[in-house]
Amino acid sequence: MTMGFRFILTLFFASVFLCRTNSQTVPDTVLNCCEGDVLILLDASGSIASYEFSHMVSFLAELLQPFTLGPEEVRFSLLLVGTEPRVEFGFEAHRTQQALQEALRQVKQLRGDTNTVKALEIAGERLLPQGIPGGTRPNLPRVLLWLTDGVDPGQVSKPMKELRDEGVDVLVVSTGHGNYQVLRQVVSPPVDEHLYFVDIDDINIILEDVRNAIIEIIRAERLQVRDVSTRSATLHWRPVLAGTGYYDIRFGPEPSGAETGPAGGPGTSPGTGAGHHQRISRPGDAKTAQLTGLRPDTKYKVTLRPESNLGILKTMTTYFTTQSEVLSPATVTVSESTANSVRVSWGPVQPDSVQSVQVEYSALPAGKLQIAKVNKQQNYTVLRNLQPDTQYLVTVSAKHAAGGERAMSVKVCTQEVLPALADLQLTTVGSDSVQVQWKGAEEGLRGYWVTWEGDRSRRVSQAAADRSTLYLPPSSLSTTLSNVPPSTRVCVSPVYRTARGEGLCCTAHFKDALTWGYKS
Repeated sequence: MTMGFRFILTLFFASVFLCRTNSQTVPDTVLNCCEGDVLILLDASGSIASYEFSHMVSFLAELLQPFTLGPEEVRFSLLLVGTEPRVEFGFEAHRTQQALQEALRQVKQLRGDTNTVKALEIAGERLLPQGIPGGTRPNLPRVLLWLTDGVDPGQVSKPMKELRDEGVDVLVVSTGHGNYQVLRQVVSPPVDEHLYFVDIDDINIILEDVRNAIIEIIRAERLQVRDVSTRSATLHWRPVLAGTGYYDIRFGPEPSGAETGPAGGPGTSPGTGAGHHQRISRPGDAKTAQLTGLRPDTKYKVTLRPESNLGILKTMTTYFTTQSEVLSPATVTVSESTANSVRVSWGPVQPDSVQSVQVEYSALPAGKLQIAKVNKQQNYTVLRNLQPDTQYLVTVSAKHAAGGERAMSVKVCTQEVLPALADLQLTTVGSDSVQVQWKGAEEGLRGYWVTWEGDRSRRVSQAAADRSTLYLPPSSLSTTLSNVPPSTRVCVSPVYRTARGEGLCCTAHFKDALTWGYKS
């Protein structure tokens, strides 16, 4: 066979292979399944025969054909390995299968040396987050698929490890049988699912396995349930109908039972009550749907089936569990406590399921029980006319329409009454002593704090200006301070069980005449 005839025959088989690829039935398992970026590293060097290279390209065309392309779908980039590796097309180049398949038909072999290391540098620029503009998208799966004959791969272990460490999954298809240990080291685990050795004439044998391996990495959770409460949820999905057709949505508790609703087209059919299967529909441009009429603490199955005249699209399924119903009151808090009042709050407010709410409170340990009726739409009340410095037991109870009553109790303390000091007088004795007299309340009093400090504005020694303190019992109503510097400020504060009361301060002025204290 002449070389020219073999080349023509190779082109003929390649063309037939690509045409067969475009006419095949698209697997349902691939449509609408995935979201991610796949960079194909294709050995186009001189170590690859033309016949082998055309089979690799045909293999890629059939491998990629079922995937849905787009900015929110799967994106492919092709990088050819040669003496000077070349990006044949980037991630943003093709958004339709027709454009991708045409680009693959136009791929030409580079020949030259197998400069895989240089090619991996270019791949890293496009697959790593800090790479060039137009590279991979953040927070999405990334795959490097390397097609090679396994001949002279070069020092690829280190750059491949860097890619894997950054979260890139590496798959290898080798049409030769050499360098097994090197190729085994570069692929991502599990090795038996990501490393393939195959003769070029039998490469289609691994087509489905390679495609499934890619799908497992970039499979997208397209159907999501958010804002789940006790009786409702919101269904979200990525639109696949481009504004045409409608979405048929069915949901019900697990285990599934008989579905209800018409078998026809758009519209919403009423459900048969909480816990039963329901069916609704949304137009082709919709992205969300409200699921209502649910029952608490129940696992639901929801399916979304895109209906369109353009073809059969995959039905998507997901599961979710509603929240457990929280009967009010679930929380009770106290705030704004004073000597005679306290604010009591509770939640959640459930006016539809609660018949009445009341608040009971009594002083501990054995005070009189008092009851406050409140509106069922209210979530707080202020208890007044309480005793100061007293601990109370407060109970909030709610009667529910479904039967039964729920109650929750808390303890709260009112503030202590802290009477202020009634009077303060200073009398100088000699040139450096002061007699301090005051009047205070007796109830709850624990003692008095007396503090005095010299006038810092005067040029006196630091020691003379230091503050001094004295604690006196509640029976003391006067004291004499000695060695007091001029213009000393004297303060007296009453001390109670929980805090100090408001005190008074006076300044002592040493003169020949008697000096009465005053507030200053």
